[in-house]
Amino acid sequence: MTALRKTQVALIPTAAPFAIRAERASDVVAREALLDACFGEGRQMRTCQRLRDGRAPAEGLALSAVREGLLSRIRSSQCLPQDRERTSNSIRTTADSGFARGDSFGNSPEGARREGVGNFRNATRLIGTVRLWHVSAGGRPALILGPLAVDAASRKLGVGAALMDAALATAKARGHGAVILLGDAPYYARFGFSAEKTGELLLPGPFERERLLGLELRAGALDDCWGMIVPTGASLPKIKAVRARKAARLVPHAA
Repeated sequence: MTALRKTQVALIPTAAPFAIRAERASDVVAREALLDACFGEGRQMRTCQRLRDGRAPAEGLALSAVREGLLSRIRSSQCLPQDRERTSNSIRTTADSGFARGDSFGNSPEGARREGVGNFRNATRLIGTVRLWHVSAGGRPALILGPLAVDAASRKLGVGAALMDAALATAKARGHGAVILLGDAPYYARFGFSAEKTGELLLPGPFERERLLGLELRAGALDDCWGMIVPTGASLPKIKAVRARKAARLVPHAA
């Protein structure tokens, strides 16, 4: 079994100002916009999307990364809905003192006061997302991870790694045996993923064999796996599935 990387969270003043928390319904617009920006307009046609269509993510395994700071009430009307929520029940990756030095757009309370702007309040914005989904990997229960996306301006903060660590730790704590994904081996190898036990697995569409990777959270969970990977997660109620498709269409696509 490939060893699962252990996360070390350092709560120090110089830590990156973001936090990982459970995804909320109010994240949907920002999440869809982020996914469009990262993967383009054709992302709904990707092979792995066939494993997600009409399905709910695995319970507790839809996570958001948010940045927190101070915004003035004058600018609050320009914020997305998720900016108006306070972060709670978070898997913290920073100290609160890191948030106090300025807002997530690089502005400080002192600078804004010099500009005559006051009445500050805490606010957050979504900068990363990851979800995991129930699948059968040739008859073996597993999870498939994706999409993982991080806002371009925040990619040097370690957001992607923090989302991966939190997702894998949560999946293991919930008793899941294995995680599969389609991605770049050099990047995901750091988390323990490899193609060692996925060589006989198939996806419902075209894919690059060397990009189909697996990680065992429990020894032997992917032993002798072969055959088609198919979705097994709970179906979304029809009305929710329709709303999700409409929300995706309403999000402005990235250029």
